[in-house]
Amino acid sequence: MNLDLILFLILALVAVGTAIGMLLSRNAVYSALFLVLNFITVAVFYLLLGAPFIAMSQITIYAGAIMVLFLFVIMLLGAESLPQAEVLPWQRPFAIALAVILVSEAAYLLITRATTTANVPLPGEAPNTMDNLRELGMVLFNQYLLPFEVTSILLLVAMVGAIVLIRREKRVH
Repeated sequence: MNLDLILFLILALVAVGTAIGMLLSRNAVYSALFLVLNFITVAVFYLLLGAPFIAMSQITIYAGAIMVLFLFVIMLLGAESLPQAEVLPWQRPFAIALAVILVSEAAYLLITRATTTANVPLPGEAPNTMDNLRELGMVLFNQYLLPFEVTSILLLVAMVGAIVLIRREKRVH
């Protein structure tokens, strides 16, 4: 086993552990912090793949900006700990069916993608040159500008809607 494989296995355990911790945590702040650690682990995966720009974007955008927004909304709404909710009878079978569909899709993709060869750069090549970054920037800010802006507006509307709903509930009770 080489060092990259050992590091990958350790990071995979950390990523899975933080994802499970995020899902099982009853405190919303702890859950958000587990998610930040998971984002950082994914950024290290990108570094192992030789993509430092994407790794820094992952940390800056997800672990930085979006998680600060989530934590701000959690603290503003006072939803640090989740109340015990009643489980509807159809939720568990529906979740199991969706999990089976997801696992079967993942298995199908792994089987079909394993036969194709990936376009991997040779060991001596530099995958991230300035030209690649320039092309990436041009594509992001020309071709994908509208979806980016729509997503940011949807996030803003969702945050404002959550604040309005909580304020309305606090006035009623």
